[in-house]
Amino acid sequence: MNSFDASFWNQRFGGDGYLYGTEPNAFLAEHHALLRGPVLSLSEGAGRNAVFLAAQGLDVLGVDYSAVALDKATRLAASRGVAIRTQLADLSSYEPKTGHYGAVISIFAHLPSGIRRRLYPLIAQALEPGGILLLEAYSESQLTRDTGGPRDPDLLMTVDKLRLEFPDLQPLLLQETLRDVSEGAGHSGMASVVQFIGRRPA
Repeated sequence: MNSFDASFWNQRFGGDGYLYGTEPNAFLAEHHALLRGPVLSLSEGAGRNAVFLAAQGLDVLGVDYSAVALDKATRLAASRGVAIRTQLADLSSYEPKTGHYGAVISIFAHLPSGIRRRLYPLIAQALEPGGILLLEAYSESQLTRDTGGPRDPDLLMTVDKLRLEFPDLQPLLLQETLRDVSEGAGHSGMASVVQFIGRRPA
């Protein structure tokens, strides 16, 4: 079973707990004021980021490959008194609405380069003029650590990859950094990440 099989993620997200916790990603929480709705969240998982943004008053659509995760996301939203929209989607064939989103977020959504080459231009085009992409992913340097993330370099990011794969977005922030990631059992410990905030030109 591989990580691009929906049954893999349904199993990962099964059980009573939340694999990556119920609190938002720290990078997203730090910069959420830059975002406007509607927001598209790629590989949303069990809802922690979408629910946080909905609590800030934003309209959020969370897409994910796992029906189990999205069911948990809906339940988490209800428990927090907010509403989110969800869509079961395979990112290898997903096509977001063009020019529709005020922001797109991609938090630890590690995709093969072949999928990124098809999807990322569509993501840039899905933003409204002036819209923001906020992305955090493990970097290739994370391969030397055991604190989370895939073990395949093709799934990991670098600053150069992001420059090449989002050439039409204006970087507001683009860096590789070490930070302590504490997001449930799935992401825990000092990690090497790449962080990107890009704006579609108005």
